[in-house]
Amino acid sequence: MISDQGSSFKNQLMLSLSQLIGYHHILCTPYHPQSNGQVERFNGTFVTQIAKLTDRESSNWDEYLYPIIFAYNTGIHSTTNISPFELTFGRPANLPTDHPPRAFTFSKPNDYFHQLVRNLKHYHAAVKENILHQQQRSKIRYNYHRQNPEYYLGTAVLTRIFTTRSKLDPKFSVDPKVIIKEAHPLYWVEDIETKTISRVHINDIKPLLIQQQ
Repeated sequence: MISDQGSSFKNQLMLSLSQLIGYHHILCTPYHPQSNGQVERFNGTFVTQIAKLTDRESSNWDEYLYPIIFAYNTGIHSTTNISPFELTFGRPANLPTDHPPRAFTFSKPNDYFHQLVRNLKHYHAAVKENILHQQQRSKIRYNYHRQNPEYYLGTAVLTRIFTTRSKLDPKFSVDPKVIIKEAHPLYWVEDIETKTISRVHINDIKPLLIQQQ
């Protein structure tokens, strides 16, 4: 299981459950939503739709939960070229505007099951191919102008500050930090003053440049 580092996931109860059931709990790098891209993408879509439909006081957001989820599950996604409903149930969803579906008769009780299995295999194969194609396109587009620096143990760096309150506040830490562990693109850095250790993605690191006198 993968989740962010919120207190609802990072606690003794979740640790005990992981030990009892036997699953591996992976925590995302702080302030790096790409670590859990599918969930964050859905959250972004969901929150945007809620914001569009609620009133000015945002007091009736709960009235739109089911319509938004229904629209999301029955809409065709650009990455998969298929709706989540079809991918789950092996058939298109019956929408309120559709005509009543025709009745199907199967000669054997297991015919429906076998047809469903065939449909799902077809859907899953097509979706896998579409996802790989979209991932390759996204990778090429992302890496087109992207630099890929690497840092080494003992390197002094500055890390991005995510709690700035003003546009004039510094974007990176003033005090340098030292890399004590590397697993590119993730790095563990130690604050020279406080000795606190944090895990940082390479996108949130920049080298410490010392001006020559």
